[in-house]
Amino acid sequence: MPHLALYTFGVLKSPLADPAPLTREFHASGEAVYREVGRHPGYIARAEAADRGPGDFEADWGAWGAFTVPAWYDKGRTVDTIALATTLSLWTDLRPAFDAIYTGLHRAALNRRYDWFERSEHPNYVFWWVPDGVIPTWQDGVCALEHLHAHGAAPRAFTFHHAFAPDGTSARVTGTGLPKGDRLADKGA
Repeated sequence: MPHLALYTFGVLKSPLADPAPLTREFHASGEAVYREVGRHPGYIARAEAADRGPGDFEADWGAWGAFTVPAWYDKGRTVDTIALATTLSLWTDLRPAFDAIYTGLHRAALNRRYDWFERSEHPNYVFWWVPDGVIPTWQDGVCALEHLHAHGAAPRAFTFHHAFAPDGTSARVTGTGLPKGDRLADKGA
């Protein structure tokens, strides 16, 4: 049975190393959000660096591959200048991913995203299906996000608003109350 890969990417208003209150708030919420998301039914795994912090270009990500970012990221690439937040995870299906993203601590963090992240015309998340046993790589996520930006939703790169089943047919997360115009939910909304 295929699994759902999810890549998220956002450009922070200030570098991760910035001691400003908003940056500290973002950092302070992160671990609790990850713990809660990790307990959701349907969650399989997420990329975690074996030897360094998130967003570290030199970190060892194991099977998740070398760390990379979309071409449009034009901020720093050193520990002191990195200004991004990104995740790569695996899920059993769209509904569990939706439930984890739009409830609890993650939903509360989404409500603060414009305090922490720059607004962008680029999508900030993308889904795609991978065969059972395959671990998606950071490069896979970047390629899917760039494809979504360039071509819109398709079976190889899609959003909650324009989702696809593993067989490539159109799919829908029913009964979700998906926020209309939510930039996290759909590019260009």
